[in-house]
Order: sequence, then structure tokens, then C-alpha cells
Amino acid sequence: MRIRSTGLGLVAALALVVSACGGGASPSPSVAPSVAPSVAPSVAPSEAATPAPTPTPAPKLKVGVVTDVGTLDDKNFNEFSYAGAVKGAADIGSDKPEAIVTQNTADYAKNIQSFVDQKYDVIVTIGFAIGNDTAAAALANPGVKFIGVDQGVCVDETGKVDPTYACKGDPTKLLPNYQGLVFKEDQPGYLAGVVAASISKSGIVGTIGGTKTIPPVVRYIQGFYLGAIATNPNVKVKIGWVSDDLGKAFNDPAGGKLFTQQFIKANPGLDVMFQVAGKTGNGILSAACDAKIYAIGVDVDQHLSYPDAKACTVTSAEKKLSNAVEQAIQRIAAKTDVGGTITNDASNDGVGLAPYYDYASLITPEIQAKIDAALAGMKDGSIKTDTPLPDQYLK
Repeated sequence: MRIRSTGLGLVAALALVVSACGGGASPSPSVAPSVAPSVAPSVAPSEAATPAPTPTPAPKLKVGVVTDVGTLDDKNFNEFSYAGAVKGAADIGSDKPEAIVTQNTADYAKNIQSFVDQKYDVIVTIGFAIGNDTAAAALANPGVKFIGVDQGVCVDETGKVDPTYACKGDPTKLLPNYQGLVFKEDQPGYLAGVVAASISKSGIVGTIGGTKTIPPVVRYIQGFYLGAIATNPNVKVKIGWVSDDLGKAFNDPAGGKLFTQQFIKANPGLDVMFQVAGKTGNGILSAACDAKIYAIGVDVDQHLSYPDAKACTVTSAEKKLSNAVEQAIQRIAAKTDVGGTITNDASNDGVGLAPYYDYASLITPEIQAKIDAALAGMKDGSIKTDTPLPDQYLK
């Protein structure tokens, strides 16, 4: 909440002064009182009250956001992460965050440094690919708070990014100013797989990822595969990857639509499609609708975020992106933030499925029971969703 100086302390102090000056005055020394006062004055007039100090407002935190390659209106990852930054800033009384939209991956470090040079207090960076540059900036600028979405914090004993992933450094001590927000994407992916295998009439379901070089994308599809075959051991899961060029992988809806049209044609009978490709994935959803097959969105509730495809979108595998970013900013304002990786998963309701909307009747009580059992199993650890994809799907 924004802290404002209302002047109430000064008003209270003036009220005390007025009360002190207006009550129990002594009689004039030239005239003796005929009757002794029966009640002593309630306020002694001999000493004026000291005005209470006016509280100093807490300084506003300047919050900046550096997006991944894409746009702020991608109806997905960038947009909802930024929305969380906007909510978090409003919660603590700060101004709406400024955003730098990254056009090229080579600009990650430059864009982060721009906010550092402008003396921003909090810098939110979005996406796994910008993680190394975020960690380097956090190490070089210990007075700035960093929040990295989809970024696990793995450093060596000096606090530098560890390319070997041995992660021997303690980020709570070496990078206490850097919160890395990660999600167990395989869990909502698994739930999406349960849905897909349950509603498929042909027993052929598909999923398209933006690229296999980004671990969160692979984890979503890994979970989808596991959830589908656990629900129907005979189901056929078809997997495609758009491109290793991140612009084409995540910011090309027209290309995503064309890729999906070709993918559907190459896999006759496919009747459910799960997209994991950001804004490119909007084209995947549109192609699914055109082919009159069921679609499942990703990251956010895509029935709401991409209404162009709501006619065929049954549900979405969600990461609670907005909530995670908002809470990270709140921790900074409350001075309770701790550096390191913060995991959002089924155990803390950090992931899940979006509502079914017009497809509520498609999800029968039997199917919902399977979904509920899967979610409960992930919460108590009895269902594992971290088994890697078979190698043939990563070629």
C-alpha cells in the first residue's frame, strides 16, 4: 500500500495546543475570586505540547521489466509476467513498471544494464534464455533486486553462473538479491496429457513445442507424454518442434499456424493438440480450431488470453505467472526476500489447469476423477512427472 503523509500527526498536535490554551485560565491578579473554584483545571496551562513528528513516506521502488523475445501483448508468457509486475508495484505503492521489449537475444545484457544505469531498484527479467545475463547483472549490482521468471539460480563458489550445473555456490549468500522463479512445467503438462488422452476419440494426440533447446518447453511436453500414456497406454503421442530460432519459436503466430497445418496433415486422425510455443502457439491454436480438433493452451488461461481460439480450447496447462511475480515484489518490499530458486508446483498451487468453460460437459465425472487423482498424486509425491522424454522425441 502506498504510504502518504496525511498531516494527521500535525493536526493532532495542534488540537493539543488549542486544548492547552483554552482551558482553566487564572483570574486577573487585581480581583480576588469571590468563590474558590470547586474543580481543578483539567489541563495545566504552564507547558505547551510538542508537535508530533510527521512520518517520512517510504521511498517508492522503481520497477523495470525486460521481456524475452516477443511482445508485451503475446497473450501468454511475457504479458502475464508483466501483469504480475504491474500488480506487485501497485501493491507496494510504486509507479507502473517500465518495460523493455527484447527484439534480439543479443540485447539481453544491454537491456538489463539500461535499467541499472537508470537506478532502478527492482528488475524483472522474463524467460529461461535471459537467465545467465540476469545472474551476471545481479552479481555485479548487489544493491539492485532481481527477479527472474523461469530461471533457476545455479552458481559456483564465486557466485558466477555455473555452466557445469554443479551448483556448488550458495545463492542465498552469494546472490541474495536474485530470486529465480521456476515452475514444474511437467506437472501441468501431465494434467494436460490426462485430459488429451481422455477426450481423444482416435487415440492420437499431438503437441508442438517452440524449441527443444528451452528446458521449460521440454518439461511441459515430457509431462504431457507421461500423463497421456498413463491414462491410455495405447495412445499415440505425436511431437513436433517449430524451430531453434527463438523468434520463430515464440513470436511467429503465422509461422506457427502453417507449421501446425502441415503437422496435422502428416498425422491423420490426430484430434487433440497441446501448444507450448508462446505467441507462435497462438497460431497453433488457430490451426487446431480450423481443423475442428480440440486444443489445449499453455502457461495462462488461453480461453481468456486468446479468445480467437476459445471455440476449440478445452483448457490450458497453467503456470501462475502473474501471482509468482507479484509475490516476489511483495517480498522485496517487506524485506523478506531470499536469494535463490523459488519453486512453484502442485504442492503450493503454483501450477494447475484452467477452467473448461464451454467444454465443462466434455469433462465427465470419471475424467475429472482422473485429473483430481493425478493432482493429488503430484502433491503427495506418489506420481512422478520428471521422467525424461524418450530420445526419439528430441531429434
